[in-house]
Order: sequence, then structure tokens, then C-alpha cells
Amino acid sequence: MKNPNDGFVKGRIRSLKFALKGAYLLLTTEHSIMVQFSAGIAVVILGFVKHISPTEWMIQLLAIGMVLVAESLNTGIEKLSDFIHPDYHKKIGFIKDISAGAATFAAIIAFIIGLIIYIPKFT
Repeated sequence: MKNPNDGFVKGRIRSLKFALKGAYLLLTTEHSIMVQFSAGIAVVILGFVKHISPTEWMIQLLAIGMVLVAESLNTGIEKLSDFIHPDYHKKIGFIKDISAGAATFAAIIAFIIGLIIYIPKFT
């Protein structure tokens, strides 16, 4: 909740604390985020081992970020949907499936990017 007594800088610091808390909660409670984050760490290590170029680093990091953001938004939509309608509902299920589909698109594209970067490094 916004504190009217906070100045601009204090308000931004407060917002950053909430954002970091959210990232911590995602990484420590959500299995899909844990898996995707671990895969991201593994690919970063592989990037050091295979000496990928600065451009490849940028693309790889963007792909990792895209997957983590998509998974995070998917988790938020699922949690909100479950809060609004805890029982099964066809429309809520449809919304959750679409959200999961978006995260799947991000993961597929990131996987393809990984193949483009790393297949030449192993041949």
C-alpha cells in the first residue's frame, strides 16, 4: 500500500523491497519457476564453458528473462484465478490454460534459441 508520506526515492526503495520479496517467493515456493531458474543457471554455466559471444550472451539472457517473466505472470494469473473462484469453473480453467500456453511459447522459443547458439559449439 502506498504511503502518502513517502517521497519519490523512499517510495521506489519500498517498491523494490516488494519486488524482491515477490522474486524470492517465486523462487522458493513455485516449482515451475525453480525448474526454469535452474535451467537458466545451467545454460549460463554452459555459456561460460563454451565461450559464447557477447551477442549470444545478450540473446541468451533475454530468452531466460522471457521465460522467467512468462512463468511468473502465469503463476500470478493462476493464483488470482484460484482466489477469485476456488472451485472448478470452465472459464477459469480456460484462462489458466491460456496463461500456461503463453509460458509454454516462451519456453519453446528459448529452447530454439539455445539450439541455435549451442549446436554449432558442439559440432
